[in-house]
Amino acid sequence: MSFQFLDHTWTLFLDRDGVINKRLPGTYVKTIDEFSFTPNALSAFPIFQTVFNKTIVVTNQQGIGKGIMTKEDLIEVHEWMSEKVEASGGRFDAIYYCAETAIEDPFCRKPKPGMALKAKRVFPSIHFEKSMMVGDSKSDIEFGQYLGMRTVWIKGKEEEHQAIANLNPDFSFDSLFAFAEKIKKDLNL
Repeated sequence: MSFQFLDHTWTLFLDRDGVINKRLPGTYVKTIDEFSFTPNALSAFPIFQTVFNKTIVVTNQQGIGKGIMTKEDLIEVHEWMSEKVEASGGRFDAIYYCAETAIEDPFCRKPKPGMALKAKRVFPSIHFEKSMMVGDSKSDIEFGQYLGMRTVWIKGKEEEHQAIANLNPDFSFDSLFAFAEKIKKDLNL
């Protein structure tokens, strides 16, 4: 399938762990030292900058709710991540996170739509039918589908492969960079 339908009116929603940065299975990225971009991820952001109107990160961060890290820790990581993305020629228009635990079942936690609805209140030009959700987990794909977005699965969570495949995401790639390269090719950038 081609990305020729994309134009500068589209919004890109990105999960963080496993998409932008390497996951730390069984724990959380709590510091800059623990943060490592996925291979060639920084090369993807200039392409996204060219194509998408907005690029927004939506990330579940229950390590805060569990007391493993603080909001200040998370903000420091996100500020550092944003600086690196900007230095590469990209940008995030917003980063939203849900700090509550899965047990609390908050409206902000994906697959529930709270973070996307917050983004739409801040950026009224967002239309979910002209948005893409890129994620590596079942909750990311469900989040995008619930809102009527096109969904992009970044293959990584081996334990969720079958569950995600059963959701029939619109696209699947091995990495964020591979997704960006396909856009670049399809749009002759």
